[in-house]
Amino acid sequence: MTALAAAAPLALVLVLMAALRRSAVRAGLIGLVLALALSLTLFDLARPGLAWSDAALGTGAEALFSTFTILWIILPALALYEFQTLSGAIARIRDVLSHLTENRRLQAILIAWFFGLFMEGAAGFGVPVALAAPLLAGLGYPPVRAVVLALLGHAAGVSFGAVGTPTLAQIDLTGLDATVLAGTVASLHAVLGGILLIAMVRLADDGPLTRSDWSWSALALILFVLPSLALAWTAGPELPSLGGGLIGLVLFSLLLLRKGGETPPMRNLLADLAPYLVILTLVLATRLIGPLTEALRGVALDWTLHDSFSGRFEPLYHPGTLLLLGLALGALLTGRAGLLAPALAKALKRMVPVAAALLAMLALSRVMVQSGMIATLAEAAALTGTAWPLIAPAIGVLGTFITGSATASNILFTELQVSTAAALSLSPIALAAAQGFGSAIGNIVAPHNIIAGSATVGMTGREGDVLAETWRTCLIYTALGGGLVLLLTQAL
Repeated sequence: MTALAAAAPLALVLVLMAALRRSAVRAGLIGLVLALALSLTLFDLARPGLAWSDAALGTGAEALFSTFTILWIILPALALYEFQTLSGAIARIRDVLSHLTENRRLQAILIAWFFGLFMEGAAGFGVPVALAAPLLAGLGYPPVRAVVLALLGHAAGVSFGAVGTPTLAQIDLTGLDATVLAGTVASLHAVLGGILLIAMVRLADDGPLTRSDWSWSALALILFVLPSLALAWTAGPELPSLGGGLIGLVLFSLLLLRKGGETPPMRNLLADLAPYLVILTLVLATRLIGPLTEALRGVALDWTLHDSFSGRFEPLYHPGTLLLLGLALGALLTGRAGLLAPALAKALKRMVPVAAALLAMLALSRVMVQSGMIATLAEAAALTGTAWPLIAPAIGVLGTFITGSATASNILFTELQVSTAAALSLSPIALAAAQGFGSAIGNIVAPHNIIAGSATVGMTGREGDVLAETWRTCLIYTALGGGLVLLLTQAL
């Protein structure tokens, strides 16, 4: 009975968003009200010697602080996208890609896979699908197929979208080792990412896959997976999708040119890529040069309240700061500094609803943690025993299916996964990775993403056709991911 009560706020959020189509802000606030009511009755937000009002204040402070640290990543990521749009850089990069080959399946690999993964790492928040789907439709792909290709192509990078935001949210909530968690999630995608790629390549053209299709697909998988894994295990969660997508895109394009592809218009290409290259350099330097890392992390804002609530912000080491600095340097180096102010203004405008949704979800999450609801749910989940690792990725899928956001899914369920790991004496890294893995693949079936992607190609009323093409792939990917997580928990 207590476990059902503890699950009620999350269940209410899911019903409000999935069945009643309420916004994340409204659903989160209603769920928060229920959680607060339960914390006054069946559960106890306060601790011995700590008044309920002080506990509520501390919980709210943690939610506000976590919201700020995540928004400090989202703002420059959105500003980077707006800057590149205003400068015409994204349009020129797309033009370059469309000139490289006329082969339908190779076009899909270039645009839906590499370009989609790259833009997921750089911007996230639906940008890859919004950019890739119209381009594919413009090249002659039917609208439904264009949206499905874009959804499948970017999904393996969603765990590290917007310079690692979904995984960084997990780290902020749990304090888990950033590099180990990023490397584990990247490894899960590396083993199974070929499923997404082959599903995409098969759909990109009629007829069976040829030996050439298999060869180019295997090459495309390797060119993304190897740099992505290397970046995850050495630098952490900021670069696996951005760096892996960019490196793979450049190398794959060069191989197509060597094969005899048409030389695309290259004017301004280096300037268009400059912000990404600067960001890549800054993140690698600050993560891999020991003395620099130590110096930057030595500057920190720490706070504690009532010895029970705390937060830490390292402004010079934080990925949001590096993003903002990379954008500014890239703009100055290319003579486009005049676009910074309008890009920031557009990003701030877009960020308002994101901030409200984040705060609502984080407040709900912190109340459930501090009042013991998550611990109660973890005890109930522990009753599944060894079956839980098989289920864990599906929890991530469910969260993204409802919220339309891998970050929101991770905020809702990461602490449940880690608490369940403790109850079952399993590796918290393994189950947090399962959550991050599942929340990523959930993007291809989330109604929010399908509706948004369909709108970019002028297609309404056929969203069900898109879901009919993606749900089987999601199911297979999730089930196999659960098997990998089970093996991982036995190994760790």
